[in-house]
Amino acid sequence: MSDIIVEIDGHSFPARFEGAAPKTVEAFRKLLPYSERVIHVRWSGEACWIPLGSTDFGLGYENATSHPHPGQMILYPGGVSETEILLAYGPVAFASKAGPLAGNHFLTITDGLDKLAELGRGTLWTGAKDIRFLASEG
Repeated sequence: MSDIIVEIDGHSFPARFEGAAPKTVEAFRKLLPYSERVIHVRWSGEACWIPLGSTDFGLGYENATSHPHPGQMILYPGGVSETEILLAYGPVAFASKAGPLAGNHFLTITDGLDKLAELGRGTLWTGAKDIRFLASEG
């Protein structure tokens, strides 16, 4: 059972919200359904991100990590760098041009990590992909 469906470039991935980041989950749920485009990261490794500029969710750190595992999504609440959502598809050391960062691990894709890695690498070589977050019906 999943809490949310993440669709990337027409492929659906079941995901669960992380209980260790309740404020981040609550802030993100308010955005649903949410559509954007993901682009490949510049500094962090094998990940894609959604730049959110100066968006202020009013969040501090909770369940923060600098090394999300494949399928884990983190929300960086801003500060040293711009606000962003990052999705790891391989090894990641989350950073910006200002140096290492940590973000709130709030969502984990639970199935299809091989396809996720393929889409991540495709984003590196072919550019931005559509991403949608939809509340799960089951």
